[in-house]
Amino acid sequence: MSEQNQLAEKQDNQEFSTMLTKVNNTYFPMIERQLVNNGLNMDEYSKRCVLSAITSINEALDKQGITWNNPQLDQSNITQNLLQIASLKLNAAASPNEVYFQVRNVKRKVNGKDEWKKQIEMGIEGDGNDAILARFGRNVEQVMQHWLVREEDSFTYPGFNGLEMTPPTWQPTGKGEVIRVVYPIKKTDGTVDFHITEREDVLKNLIAHVNNNMMNETFGIAKSRFDATPDQKKKIAAKKQEIINKVKEQGLMKSLDDPELNPYISPAWRDPQSRESMIIRKMRNNIVKKIPKDFGNAFIGMNYDEATDETQRQARKEINENANKEYLDFEEQPKQEQPTRNANHETGEIEDIEYKEIPNQKEKEEAVQPTPTEPVVENKQQTTFEGPGF
Repeated sequence: MSEQNQLAEKQDNQEFSTMLTKVNNTYFPMIERQLVNNGLNMDEYSKRCVLSAITSINEALDKQGITWNNPQLDQSNITQNLLQIASLKLNAAASPNEVYFQVRNVKRKVNGKDEWKKQIEMGIEGDGNDAILARFGRNVEQVMQHWLVREEDSFTYPGFNGLEMTPPTWQPTGKGEVIRVVYPIKKTDGTVDFHITEREDVLKNLIAHVNNNMMNETFGIAKSRFDATPDQKKKIAAKKQEIINKVKEQGLMKSLDDPELNPYISPAWRDPQSRESMIIRKMRNNIVKKIPKDFGNAFIGMNYDEATDETQRQARKEINENANKEYLDFEEQPKQEQPTRNANHETGEIEDIEYKEIPNQKEKEEAVQPTPTEPVVENKQQTTFEGPGF
């Protein structure tokens, strides 16, 4: 019995290895080709990052019981994620994690019908943003260990006397919630910058999160946002703005505890065991995003913006799903004669001149026909040119 179990386990491992090999052989050439077309070379570390990403995506699919050949799996989304991984060089196997993957159900409009797709969502962890900053930060030599300043810690802000800076001070106690994050960044000229963000700033992230989660919400006013009339769209927009205003008035913590907002806030924000980690990660992200970066390639910059900006990612997905899907029937307007315009070479002014009608082909033929009183010579080469002179 033990030998049979070992044999079965060996066969499963072989099937697993064979599947991953096929996936690698399918995606690797495609990713490398697209990178080369955008002026990038796929080095060994980028290949390692893509391999780790495919393994992580496979684990996420396996947890949901989804295979790579599932017709509901959005393959184009996986390709886009792997392109971001390869260009930004994010390692899913790094510790602490730089990037994570999860499976989400996404509803699309196809030929007027709702269709559900399985989509791989990629998220950059705090250390992933640190890696991007260390690799692409403008004049950044080293990203130092960040400070997590808590409520009962002793902290003084940096001071400035002209161009001279007095660095901040921090005496940690380890007590209380994290109220601010400080990033010391060593520059290539030897100076050190201190970038600071506050806990209250995360409210902007929460508002963006709620706004994105309400994108398809109609509040029962219409069947779907695609079927809503202009008046219904106004009512839906007013209801969304009411909820956003409520989040602004209540603040971060009260909004996370508000049961009426639960449908628009994901569990990663609301659950006590993950709430604090989410807030700290957003604080770190808010700092790193503001520090200037030089990607040296527009393709890398575009992938970074899409991977880090939830609003832009949602907008791009919206465009990809609905582009060229709606057929517009425009009534053809009769053509109107437009006057020609000439430019005065001396003054450079545009002068209107009288419109001259261009004769059609039949009129041209009649114009070159000889009169009956003149003899017609066959095979005589025509020396005049047709049409008006310009």
